[in-house]
Amino acid sequence: MYVETNYARQLLAGDTGAVGYLLKDRVAEVSDFLTAPDRVAAGETVLDPEVVRQLFAGTGRTGSLARLTPREREILGLMAQGRSNSAIATETFLSAGSVEKYVTSIFGKLRLLPSEGHNRRVLAVLRYLDS
Repeated sequence: MYVETNYARQLLAGDTGAVGYLLKDRVAEVSDFLTAPDRVAAGETVLDPEVVRQLFAGTGRTGSLARLTPREREILGLMAQGRSNSAIATETFLSAGSVEKYVTSIFGKLRLLPSEGHNRRVLAVLRYLDS
């Protein structure tokens, strides 16, 4: 119901990558809420943007989003809302392949290299929320 930053930090400190932290009073789409457990079970990280905002408020984790095109910013904004690539494709009337290319481009422009210990999608969203 509210953000408990100490709990959120402990939750995210694990190496599993499959975690979720949603705020029940901020769930706008019931379908997103109902699919969240399946997404976490599939290894995804599902976070409410407010949780991320409070965790990283004032930490200086900004990245230069100026390199992103308007369409890339739109895609990143949808990622920040917790949308999957297929949901982004549906919402933007793009093919799944096009969305994947945009996501890959976003990672490159934000200099987020593949890493075993980090989720590039979450890191990109954190930069978006901190901008």
